[in-house]
Amino acid sequence: MTVEYLSPQAALTLIEQGATLIDIRDADEYVREHIPMARPFPLSAIEKGQTLPSSDGGVVIFHCQSGNRTRNNEARLVAAAAPAEVKIVDGGIDAWRKAGLPMVEDKTQPLPLMRQVQIAAGVLILLGVVLGYSVSSAFFLLSAFVGAGLTLAGMTGFCGMARLLAVMPWNRR
Repeated sequence: MTVEYLSPQAALTLIEQGATLIDIRDADEYVREHIPMARPFPLSAIEKGQTLPSSDGGVVIFHCQSGNRTRNNEARLVAAAAPAEVKIVDGGIDAWRKAGLPMVEDKTQPLPLMRQVQIAAGVLILLGVVLGYSVSSAFFLLSAFVGAGLTLAGMTGFCGMARLLAVMPWNRR
């Protein structure tokens, strides 16, 4: 089955005609910002084999942040939505925003967890390098430790920093 990629405007037209819009981003991404008509159904649920609760054979349109997750998981999305006709918003929520279409944003929600990891890792690596040059070369080990942690996370899927950040007070809602 071929999956059709839609512009945000074409997707909105189909949604207004009764198509279902599904947001496959993680829950923390969804609560911070989402398309008003979108229903959350994270990719992690789809990866576990869950199917959409009400795929009645109509049109189901999926979107993510930039379009990469939907593009990389087309087969899973088709299986999760069966027997519905599957379409994808080309460029995801980023393209939706650029098109000036309606968005729901809640800036009081914390940043998505992976962005927090990227910020923390970047700051720690930069701090290790600056302190390594200015105070003691032993501080270079901080950068090496964070780099090793990121490598481990990429190879195994386990991210200790994400687990640590997830239990921080600002992420407990």
